[in-house]
Amino acid sequence: MEFYQEDSNFLRKTVGWIVDIVVVISLAWFVVYAFGTQVQMAGQSMTPGLRGGDVVLMDRLAYDLGNPHRFDVVVFQREDKKSNIKRVIGLPGETVQIVGGDVFINGTRLETKEGLNPVALAGLADNPVILEDDEYFLLGDNRDSSEDSRFANIGNVKRSQIKGKIWFRLLPLMEMKLVE
Repeated sequence: MEFYQEDSNFLRKTVGWIVDIVVVISLAWFVVYAFGTQVQMAGQSMTPGLRGGDVVLMDRLAYDLGNPHRFDVVVFQREDKKSNIKRVIGLPGETVQIVGGDVFINGTRLETKEGLNPVALAGLADNPVILEDDEYFLLGDNRDSSEDSRFANIGNVKRSQIKGKIWFRLLPLMEMKLVE
């Protein structure tokens, strides 16, 4: 009887450990998949905040549970299947126009964060750009060196093209920080 009880306890402990390991591995996979997708920044379109070669983390779930907000830094997939990182400026249903280097949303000048250059080339936004219910207007922070929604090859970005929100700069290590 005592031998049977020892076997039962050993089996119960072993199964308990296996279940714990499977749960921890599953949770770790979920966290890495959801919040830890690494994306490498290409080019200088997001300087000074992000530079070419920086490695950032993308939150894939942010927009499964909600929608992009103004000034979010997002990863989107272009029509040619390349991924880009830009900042959300115009939201669905808004009208965006660039006049005299300033961005206007529905006729009101957009106050941007310190350090962003004025927009030298308005491109498509020289005239009012009306965003549909599922479209966003994206700009790079380095407005003079960014291929973004001002140009026909990018244009308005559909919600389905936005893959996730950039939330953390991982590399270079000396500049590790949350992305604003």
